[in-house]
Amino acid sequence: MTALPPAFPVAVATPEVLDRCRALVRPALEEAVGRLHPWVGEMAAYAFGWCEVGGALTAAPGGKGVRQALAVLGAEAAGAPGRAGVCAAVAVELVHTFSLLHDDIMDGDATRRRRPTVWKAYGTGPAVLAGDALFALAVETLAAAPGGAGGLRVLSAALADLVRGQADDLLFSSRPWTGPERVRPEEYGAMAEHKTGALLGCAAALGALLGGAPPVTAEALDRAGRHLGIAFQVVDDVLGLWGDPAVTGKPVHADLRERKKTFPVLAALDASGPAARRLGVLLESDGDAAEAAGLIEAAGGRASALAEARRHVAAAQAALAGVPLEATAAAELRALPDFLLGRDL
Repeated sequence: MTALPPAFPVAVATPEVLDRCRALVRPALEEAVGRLHPWVGEMAAYAFGWCEVGGALTAAPGGKGVRQALAVLGAEAAGAPGRAGVCAAVAVELVHTFSLLHDDIMDGDATRRRRPTVWKAYGTGPAVLAGDALFALAVETLAAAPGGAGGLRVLSAALADLVRGQADDLLFSSRPWTGPERVRPEEYGAMAEHKTGALLGCAAALGALLGGAPPVTAEALDRAGRHLGIAFQVVDDVLGLWGDPAVTGKPVHADLRERKKTFPVLAALDASGPAARRLGVLLESDGDAAEAAGLIEAAGGRASALAEARRHVAAAQAALAGVPLEATAAAELRALPDFLLGRDL
């Protein structure tokens, strides 16, 4: 398989930043999950990669901890110690995991991070219950923190956006590939901001607010996180079409086979020329996924997606440059997009 061209410079120090922030947050996250009903807590621990079905401890692959890092760095950017952002990190991580449990059910996804999803491992009803419990726990955790009332308003707004984005994503599946009712790339961008970007922005803003930052700083961090979320989603779309399965954990062309309306596909369909026209006919007839991937690239879908991701990275950097931030934390925040978006390219 041909490797993707490098698109973003990689900041070498960023993995250590993610590790540091995860290590800071993990004890508080475990303590929060430990307050749940034992069975529900086991499902939550399984979702985090801490245990197998039945509760046996393991070290399964978990997430990168991006939201945790944004919350911790948001507090540090406000001049507070990183521990000031731990409560925000826990709340956002609980909400994120709640959303994944429910998303996997809605999308019918059987695996996540190379393991059965919670609904496949425990059943649909139990997975819904575990998601509900994580959501309630996030609210309880944040409400108990100093300044938590203001934080709850920020988290509630992000949740409203997340629901809006998920609703749009589900509705996209029923719309045609071509014609006046097709999904436009700009509609996809709005969906990605709500579904992915809102919680990233919320993490950074919450960490800053709990660290004592003024609202203008929190708002700038929220904007940066939202742009990062769109870029992150678009690059994930690229990897879903052309990434190495050994790295992504997904079969090649999986998104196409699942008929997902991802940004490279929509950008290609929005272009003019024979490749775009042929792609539309092929998709409408449920044609060969490998041929479709070639047509998407020929129509400029991959190039457009990488350009879109770079545009949102630049917008995130501009948002961070617009407010005074503590120097070290600001440098780590600015390195984060380049590392995350260049992770597998």
